[in-house]
Amino acid sequence: MRETSWAPSEERAKPKTAPDAATLLAWYDVSARVLPWRVRGSAKPDPYRVWLSEIMLQQTRVETVLPYFAKFLARWPDLISLANARQEEVLSAWAGLGYYARARNLHACARTVSAEYSGRFPEDEAELRRLPGIGAYTAAAISAIAFGRKATPVDGNIERVMSRLFAVEEKLPAAKKALARLAAEMTPAHRAGDFAQALMDLGATICTPKNPACTICPWMESCAARVRGDQQTFPRKIAKAEGRLRKGAAFVVIREDGHILLRTRADKGLLASMTEVPGSEWSADYRASTKAAPLANMAAPLANIKWLKAAETVRHVFTHFPLELTVYTAQAPARTKAPKGMRFVQLRALGDEALPSVMRKVIAHALEFGGKQKSKGRAKK
Repeated sequence: MRETSWAPSEERAKPKTAPDAATLLAWYDVSARVLPWRVRGSAKPDPYRVWLSEIMLQQTRVETVLPYFAKFLARWPDLISLANARQEEVLSAWAGLGYYARARNLHACARTVSAEYSGRFPEDEAELRRLPGIGAYTAAAISAIAFGRKATPVDGNIERVMSRLFAVEEKLPAAKKALARLAAEMTPAHRAGDFAQALMDLGATICTPKNPACTICPWMESCAARVRGDQQTFPRKIAKAEGRLRKGAAFVVIREDGHILLRTRADKGLLASMTEVPGSEWSADYRASTKAAPLANMAAPLANIKWLKAAETVRHVFTHFPLELTVYTAQAPARTKAPKGMRFVQLRALGDEALPSVMRKVIAHALEFGGKQKSKGRAKK
């Protein structure tokens, strides 16, 4: 059993045994989660599935990823078919999964591997990191899981496990290098991929952020934080400052023939190339009008339509800031033409659009508000 170079910084109770990879792998052989991108026994992993799952799982829970993974496989069963798809199709299939730069990079990576590597992923970490959307963690995960290379991916789950296992007092994000080193020191040359997945499973199912199930943990006797009794205080973190609230307006125009006005966002920046209803910029100093609001930069014949302001705003939280949108709705005559840079789309075809979650909220809110207005109108009659 190899000793680690790390030791708790305080003289407190210490575990009697050191953690080892063999113990965790034995637990994993019995308790591994059954996931569609994993294989068991002597079967070889499919690099395409491993890569697709790892991109989808970035900052996203497994339960959320599962239906998207199945949908992508059904539509694009291999890398070449995904590479041949249009970006708009990929963004549409990704809609709702969030962090949309992942979808654009996913498509770009598929095309790069198809064109430059004859459709086969490279096995080396350094080579993998040259591909679009593949950083240090994802490169290590693909190299270890798909190809059995000795590599150590370290995500939030693994950082939490390592910080508790060795009672690392240094705070995140400064502690990342130390935690990565600890995980690398434990990674076995044989079954490195299984070891990485075992760490992920341990963090996701037992060594959870709150109320960890220490009594059934395979490393219970080896965990320095558990022996000390302060495991829930790890990992140590520097408190994050919440981003300043931004506000804006969203303009929902629905034609009498069941079409809604949409446009595509710029190909760079937040929600790049995604579909949205037209609206204002999002800023901290935006002030909503108390009157019916005109749609900025909208040409005739929509300039003179009647706007109604929804009573409640739509709130959404992005990684770096919360957002509050005032929603204005308007009805336009059938066959009204869309202003330049915009388009009318049938409401029943919205499922084919690359609508991010915030826009889905806006449209749902506008439709609900419109339904209430019609009910009021009928009641008055």
